[in-house]
Amino acid sequence: MRTTPWRRRRMSDSPRPAGRGLGRWRRSGSLARRLVAIRPIHPLRTFRRRRNSGDDVRVLETMEMDLALAPVSPAPVGEALVDTDTDPDAPPAPIALLPGDRTPRRRFFFALANACTVISILLGMSAIMLSLTGEVRIAAAVLLGCIIADALDGPLARKFGVASPFGAQMDSLADMCSFGIATPVVVFQWLSGDMPDWAIGGACGLVAVCAAIRLARFNVSPKDGRYFSGVPTTLAATVLALSILLLSVTHVAMAAGIAVLALTMVLGFPYAKLGQLRRVPPWLWILPMVGLYLNLEVTFLALVCAYLLSGPVLWAVHHRRRSVIV
Repeated sequence: MRTTPWRRRRMSDSPRPAGRGLGRWRRSGSLARRLVAIRPIHPLRTFRRRRNSGDDVRVLETMEMDLALAPVSPAPVGEALVDTDTDPDAPPAPIALLPGDRTPRRRFFFALANACTVISILLGMSAIMLSLTGEVRIAAAVLLGCIIADALDGPLARKFGVASPFGAQMDSLADMCSFGIATPVVVFQWLSGDMPDWAIGGACGLVAVCAAIRLARFNVSPKDGRYFSGVPTTLAATVLALSILLLSVTHVAMAAGIAVLALTMVLGFPYAKLGQLRRVPPWLWILPMVGLYLNLEVTFLALVCAYLLSGPVLWAVHHRRRSVIV
């Protein structure tokens, strides 16, 4: 009896393909591998047996599926049918700027909070333009407007429940524009002519660099409700803007003072937040109030120096307590 490759005995070392496969006409062995290598099997092809001249002849016939059941319109020229869920090269979809429910009320308050941030950026640009035209004191007053606008966006977002990562990053970028760029430019215009440009430029450049480091570190650091880690950029800009408005005499020491103020933003000393000033006994406010009445400039500089020195003092006291406990 003639044997064919289709009738070869099943061996343990050459198992048939798993699953239902092609029924009794399932192929295995070297012949099947040669057939597949020559012409791969299409998933729409099936096997059927046809009798011819008394011999069993196995014929591979192609069963074409009718794909014209529903007409498919061609894609427009220049457009590709891309599945964004599976295509790794597809551009990412934009994220939602406002998390949670997008009700008209929440959208309004979200826009209101971010409008304060946008106003801060525009005021910072206005301060730069005013300082370049010689209106330095008006530019300093505009910087104070930046500080007020920056102080409103965060509380508004938290009060109405529309705080978002987008708002936090937007606020950080606005602080860099208004307090890291606009403020040093206004200060440079204020001091130019009274001292060497290299000294003023170095101090103002240090303010910009330290502000960028301070803001970037703030974004990735855990928040402390009691102390600032370094002088915040908002407070540093407030000191510089008030210096332009209150101080009438400039000196070479101003450049050194500006450089020290810039370094306090990144040194990481703990500085008390302004909300903690409410714990100060009322009688301690008598001396600053009298000093402001007698000599405004000296009292202002004394208050600034006292606040800047409070950071190293608190740091030293904290580490001394830790050493005693250990």
